[in-house]
Amino acid sequence: MSSSSVQTSPSPSHEVDAETDEELYKQFTDLVSSWPSSEPMPFLPLYRHDNGWYSSLMPMVGAMVADARFAARPSDIIVATLPKSGTTWIKALLYATVHRREHPAADHPFNSLGPHECVNFLEYQLYTNNRVPDLGRLPDPRLFATHVPFTSLPSAAAASGCKVVYVCRDPKDNLISMWDFANKFRAREGQEPMSPEAIAELFCLGVCAHVARPEQVLFFRYEEMKLDAAAHVRRLAEFVGLPFSAEEEEGGVVDAIVRLCSFDHMIGLEATKSGKTELVVGTAANSSFFRRGQVGDWANHLSPEIAQRIDAITEARFNGSGLRPSGTK
Repeated sequence: MSSSSVQTSPSPSHEVDAETDEELYKQFTDLVSSWPSSEPMPFLPLYRHDNGWYSSLMPMVGAMVADARFAARPSDIIVATLPKSGTTWIKALLYATVHRREHPAADHPFNSLGPHECVNFLEYQLYTNNRVPDLGRLPDPRLFATHVPFTSLPSAAAASGCKVVYVCRDPKDNLISMWDFANKFRAREGQEPMSPEAIAELFCLGVCAHVARPEQVLFFRYEEMKLDAAAHVRRLAEFVGLPFSAEEEEGGVVDAIVRLCSFDHMIGLEATKSGKTELVVGTAANSSFFRRGQVGDWANHLSPEIAQRIDAITEARFNGSGLRPSGTK
C-alpha cells in the first residue's frame, strides 16, 4: 500500500518523505535506532523518544507510523494507559459498555476473545510489520488503545477531538505488576528473572514514568475504580455519549457489566486460560495480563526505602498537575 492511498494526520510530529509504507517504517526505525537506549531491561532495549518517554524499538516505531498515518474520527475512543496500570480491565469495561446492546453479558465475545483482541493497541497490534491498516471500514465508535503518553498520541487524534480514557495506578503497584509481566517474557526467552529492586531502579531513573495531560480526557484512578466500579462504568458511559437509560438501570445492566469484567470472572474464561494475543514484541498468553488485581500488593515486594523513593519521584513529577495517583503521599 502506498502512502498516497492513506489519509495522513494533519501535522505529524516527525516529517518524513516516504513513498511506501515499508520506506516509512524504515525511516522511523533508523531514527529511533539513533536515539539513546538502555540495556535490555526488562526484556528488550528501551529507546528514549524525543518527547521524553521510553519504549522498545518496534512499538515506538509503530506509534510514530500511527502519528503519520492514523486518520482519526471525532467518534473514536482511545484508551491511553501506562503498561500494567489497569489496561485490560478498562478495555473490558469500555468494550462491554459501548457494545452492551448487541452483546449482552450472558452471551459475550469475551467468552472467546480477550479484551486486547477486542480493543487493539495502535502501536503493538495495528501499526506493525511494515503495515498501515485499513481502519476506514470499522463502524463508529472505533475503539483503540495505546501506551504512549498524551503528548505523543497521533496528531490526528488530538485534532479530531476524539475521546481519550486514561487510567493511572499507584506507581508501586504498577511497577510490581510490570515486574511480574516482564519476568514471564524473560522466562520465555531463557533470561534470568529480574528482581523487584532492579525494575524499581529502572523506574526511578524515569524509564517507566510519564505524566498524562488531562485536556479532554476522562481520568480514572485504578484504586477508586476498585472501590466503586459501577460508578465508574456510569461515568464512562456518559463520557462516550452512551449513558444508561432508566430501563437499563432498573434491569441491572450496569452491575452485569461490572460482573462480566470483574477479575474473578475474567480469569475463569476459556479465552483467558488458553487464549493468546499477538503483539509486535511477541505472542502473549492472555493469562499473563492477569496477576492479582489488588491494591497495595507492592508492600509484599518492595522495601520501605524503595517505596519512599518512588513516592518522592511521583510527587515531584505530578506536583501541581492534580493527577497524583492514589497510594502516594
